[in-house]
Amino acid sequence: MFKKIGAIALSTGLVLSAVSIPVLADKPDSPGKGNGWGKGGKKIENVIYMIPDGFSPDYASNYRAYKGEEAVWDDHLKGLYTTNSANSDITDSAAAGTAMATGEKTNNGVIGLDAEGNELTSILDAMEKKGKSSGLVATSTITHATPASFVANVDDRNNQTEIARQYIASEVDVLLGGGKNMFLPESEGGNQEEANLLEEAKEANFTYVETRDQLEDGTDIDVEDGEKLLGLFADDALAPELHRGETEEPSIAEMTEASINVLNEDKDGFFLMVEGSQIDWAGHDNDAAWAMSDVEAFEEAVKVALDFAKKDGKTLVVIGGDHDTGGMTTGSNGSMEVNADILQEVTATGDHMAAQLNEDRSNVKEVVEEYTNLSLTEEEVQTIKDASEPSIAINQVVSDYANVGWTSLNHTGADIQLYAYGPQSDEFSGFYDNTDIPKKIADILKLKLDK
Repeated sequence: MFKKIGAIALSTGLVLSAVSIPVLADKPDSPGKGNGWGKGGKKIENVIYMIPDGFSPDYASNYRAYKGEEAVWDDHLKGLYTTNSANSDITDSAAAGTAMATGEKTNNGVIGLDAEGNELTSILDAMEKKGKSSGLVATSTITHATPASFVANVDDRNNQTEIARQYIASEVDVLLGGGKNMFLPESEGGNQEEANLLEEAKEANFTYVETRDQLEDGTDIDVEDGEKLLGLFADDALAPELHRGETEEPSIAEMTEASINVLNEDKDGFFLMVEGSQIDWAGHDNDAAWAMSDVEAFEEAVKVALDFAKKDGKTLVVIGGDHDTGGMTTGSNGSMEVNADILQEVTATGDHMAAQLNEDRSNVKEVVEEYTNLSLTEEEVQTIKDASEPSIAINQVVSDYANVGWTSLNHTGADIQLYAYGPQSDEFSGFYDNTDIPKKIADILKLKLDK
């Protein structure tokens, strides 16, 4: 295509909290490591790397209760990995994203640089060097920490305007998510001092879209001829899945499908990273309904990827969160029941409900019952009235009804499960570190992740 030149091994099984784990195979699907060839002699041409931000074993078990059946990824569980950063037992998304993209630890807050400040090569970079096309999808701003870790090199994850500049100067072919303001100058209401990166993107052969309909109509892109796709569907982050229907924004599944359709035109293959960004944000708010609805949306994106991989036969799909958020538990308050299915009836985030409260919060009962279908006690109403953060109090009440527990408003150091499907997916069996994931991909495809 058109591009610039330029552990401990577990042999019998794993035990995850409340997650059913199949016995792990001692041997990969196909003989030999690092030969790039999968079972049946099919060469791996494409990698779809899917990151549900903040998702951990108890999210998975609560999601099964919410859904009432197994999730699409349950049959593809392979391993478990650690997530600490270079300077903390508990990682942030920048350090975790860098580890999962480059195979190197770094300090919290840092993107694409090691702990000494040296620039790192990501698995996306390595695949581009092999002539493959590449793309990033996120429900946050596309310049947020996890997607940025695959392309950018900055010492502060908050420098999203610099990340946007590096995106446009890079070889990445598809960028879909939120964050239009990161590409516009201050004179047009954006965050760039002077640069209009949307104009620069058009000069760099990007087709620009900003609605779901435009995305559907605008994916006739020839990456073989150097054409690219930039979709920015909100000024800031995209809407939570609970509120996406009120917008013109595409779902994460629709962005995934559009990306695959564009990138698959490259005869040399492609790399695509898809992040379910707001599972993490729901965890920070201890908002169980937001978390489960965004997991559900992410599962639809995984279905798109798996369906493509099954038909294609030459695609490896790797699925794993960057860390746990919120310390979610499956069950709470001494109950032996999990009622996560009642979250299906919740139609708004706690933030949205709190925004509907009047000044003296005399309408707590009416607002919460309108959006949750729950019947609150006077004690629960008073708790929300008296709370310093009413959204968190609302979320706690809803979580208590669902018997979903929380231990933190931040990340935790929990180990994370990994799912994989496709040729040589059994290479991901076992217990390892998050830095091993891109190394395993590179080893299978005979790529180099040199600094």
